Amino acid sequence: MSDAIDRAAGLTPQEALYRTRRLRPEFVDGAEQCRASVLTPADDQGLAAELRLALALRMAKLNQDAALQHDYQTQLARYQPAATLLALAEGAQPADEPLATLARHTDLITQQPTQATEQHIRLLEQAGLTAPQIVALSELIAFVNFQTRVAAGLRLLRSA
Repeated sequence: MSDAIDRAAGLTPQEALYRTRRLRPEFVDGAEQCRASVLTPADDQGLAAELRLALALRMAKLNQDAALQHDYQTQLARYQPAATLLALAEGAQPADEPLATLARHTDLITQQPTQATEQHIRLLEQAGLTAPQIVALSELIAFVNFQTRVAAGLRLLRSA
């Protein structure tokens, strides 16, 4: 069965690269379980699925990944999000907290992860995020950027 990374990379079951991924099913299954746990967890820690999907779409746009943009846009649309979340997803800088800090942090980690410091975590705390929310946000950012890079790598292998 195809997973989100296969779809983002454009892999089909008929391709050798698709079958090669299945030589390590724990990685395929693990990535899919991770995707579900960061986007739509049983306990969202106060970070609703539509917010998570809006941030995921924002990261896909920052990474210029058209396939993931389409995927996250489709998922987000199912929630019929408020205009503020749609603007966030499209890359707008929100004026209100905590969305403004969430957007800045997501952008920083996506575009310049080596520039992040402990102070950036303190800014999340000052914006009202709890430690579990900061961990959940970090997991989301890590996963979407991981997914983007794996899909890009698979696309390169596929085109070789």
